[in-house]
Amino acid sequence: MDAAPSAGHSRSGPASIRTRVTIPLRFADGYEVKADAVTFHGLADGEEHVALVLGDPAAAPAPLVRLHSECLTGDVFGSARCDCGPQLREAVERIADTGGVLLYLRQEGRGIGLYNKMDAYALQDAGLDTYDANTALGLPEDGRDYTAAAQMLTALGIGELDLLTNNPDKAGQLRDLGVSVRHVRRTGVFATDSNVRYLHAKAERTHHTIALPEQAGPGAVSIGLPEQAGPGAVSTLAG
Repeated sequence: MDAAPSAGHSRSGPASIRTRVTIPLRFADGYEVKADAVTFHGLADGEEHVALVLGDPAAAPAPLVRLHSECLTGDVFGSARCDCGPQLREAVERIADTGGVLLYLRQEGRGIGLYNKMDAYALQDAGLDTYDANTALGLPEDGRDYTAAAQMLTALGIGELDLLTNNPDKAGQLRDLGVSVRHVRRTGVFATDSNVRYLHAKAERTHHTIALPEQAGPGAVSIGLPEQAGPGAVSTLAG
């Protein structure tokens, strides 16, 4: 179970729980749930990541876990340039129903930061895709390291989990860091006219498990198996 860490993702010492407090969550569509918000001491990157424990993680054979990278524009302001806000909303309900944890990681713009993300947006408006825009700025296509996420899971007593993601790198990094990923559960895919090019880039450049139509229609559409569709989204079979 303790696989050797891959290059660039080194093990770090243990983290410990700092604070645990219950927060009632309410989303714009009216969905409400209570979460235990957990903060930590000793995270490898020194960032203020937080875990949201939802439902009863001990009720299932393995807790359902999502690593969700912070996206101020999508999560808070509802930007349609990405699918982050709808994925966050979907993940909270699915994890609450099953029992598990959402790790909210302070990795804006796939690790490049908010201002750099805005600069990358400007380059995307000039024709570059989301990955080429990052490299044009001298930044990595994806600079995220999930060492702190593995520390958080260990501090919460989670050594084996089902991972909610379309991104194979998340499962690969966790396994390299000694976390047992039992199954990968696909998220819904929320396509709009504003983000379909971004989603195509994720599927083509980093092998996200995303199936997309040639052109997204107006509004949010979830593409995938019906049981994977997000709350309130339209689901169609794809692939």
